[in-house]
Amino acid sequence: MDAPPVVDTSGLVYFTDGSLAYAGRHLHESAYPAHTHSFIEVAVVVDGVGTHRSPAGRTRLAAGDAILLRPGVWHEYEDCTDLVLYNCCFSPGLLQRELAWARENPLLAHLLWIGPYATGQRGMMSVRLDGTSAAECVDHLRALEELRPCAAEAYQGDVVGRLTLFLSSLARAAAGSVRSATPPPHPAVGQAMRLLESRLADPWTLADLAHELHMVPGSLVRLFKSAVGLPPMAYLAQQRAEVAAAMLIRDDRAISQIAQAVGWPDPNYFARRFKAHFGLSASTYRERFRDTPITLPPAAP
Repeated sequence: MDAPPVVDTSGLVYFTDGSLAYAGRHLHESAYPAHTHSFIEVAVVVDGVGTHRSPAGRTRLAAGDAILLRPGVWHEYEDCTDLVLYNCCFSPGLLQRELAWARENPLLAHLLWIGPYATGQRGMMSVRLDGTSAAECVDHLRALEELRPCAAEAYQGDVVGRLTLFLSSLARAAAGSVRSATPPPHPAVGQAMRLLESRLADPWTLADLAHELHMVPGSLVRLFKSAVGLPPMAYLAQQRAEVAAAMLIRDDRAISQIAQAVGWPDPNYFARRFKAHFGLSASTYRERFRDTPITLPPAAP
């Protein structure tokens, strides 16, 4: 099997070749150090035990547990005993292109956008899979892994298709029994999300966003919060924090300049918002993950 298309630069893991998605089976025999990543990651536990630590706290893991992490969320594994994970990583760009339709699907929207931003989650979501769901997810991940050596141009549809099947299986498990009662979000919600994500540096106000969408601010807040679980400006803050996190590791500009680039010109306000999301100050985040080299865990047999 070809080497995975990911690399570590200090503590930042990112795709090296423009890959859309990656799946691989890895073994953590004892521990794996704190790191962050520029993509969305899902880890499905298939064997062994361990403790997962992130800004949301510590969680004991066993077979059937799955964790989704948004870009920039730091995490590590502790006290592992032959912990075997199937890792799935995919570019945030997929959510804006090939998987843009997922915003309109209640189950996938909950998995990819709403759940990780719920109170106290800080960009992470945990899912408990029953035996059937776990087997289904692993089947799709194994198929995605087998596509790794295939030519990207010829098999792009296969990669996106297998990734979609995996995410759909995971989303059904995450939604549980409430899935049938969840209505699709109003089209304005997806439009608002796309506007905010594509123009992070703009000095957005609620009134500006509502004007762009030809809506009354109060109606926009009500629809957005009902669908996403956060008001629009809080969602914007989450997106800015994610982009800033990657820039802190890969960009040599001063923290104040990065704050400006993501739309937070006030350094003090940026500092408060960043720490609220990641549990670390921007300077600590940069120092910790820029100066801590790590290597990828070995492939599991």
